Amino acid sequence: MPINTLNPKKVEFEISRIIKDKEKIIKYVLSAFFAGGHILIEDVPGVGKTTLAISMAKAMSLSFSRIQFTSDLMPSDILGIYVYDEKKKDFIFRPGPIFSNIVLSDEINRAPPKTQSALLEAMSEKTVSIDGKTHNLEDIFCVIATQNPIDNYGTFTLPESELDRFMIKISMGYPSYDVE
Repeated sequence: MPINTLNPKKVEFEISRIIKDKEKIIKYVLSAFFAGGHILIEDVPGVGKTTLAISMAKAMSLSFSRIQFTSDLMPSDILGIYVYDEKKKDFIFRPGPIFSNIVLSDEINRAPPKTQSALLEAMSEKTVSIDGKTHNLEDIFCVIATQNPIDNYGTFTLPESELDRFMIKISMGYPSYDVE
């Protein structure tokens, strides 16, 4: 589906049915998305970051994948891997979760820098290079990364080269008492 066939106002309305009292945040996120950018959301757990990403994908009927970043996550867990096929007597590519329209990189700063760097080529060129072969990503491709505050245990600082790939960095903030 081409991005120009999506109705931003309709998408905004659908997301706001799920994410309450965050109209400004929804507008910022959709502005970055429709401009072709990637989004970094830094906040404490439990304020709706993941729900926002899932709601976006559903509102636009786009493919969605979630990558839970952990200290033992490897770049191949994100990008994919070549595996040997006995029948074909050749290696075949098994794409990783990066091959979706909207990719939620959940708690991105919990993975070591080498794993975080697996996203660099994908975010800047919409391609992934594995074993000397380049694979194109979806025409509509957006990384929505969540990040815990850096003072949390087990987090790594994102390198400048990765921060530079995000169009916006926002915070959801706690929901109001009435919305909660």
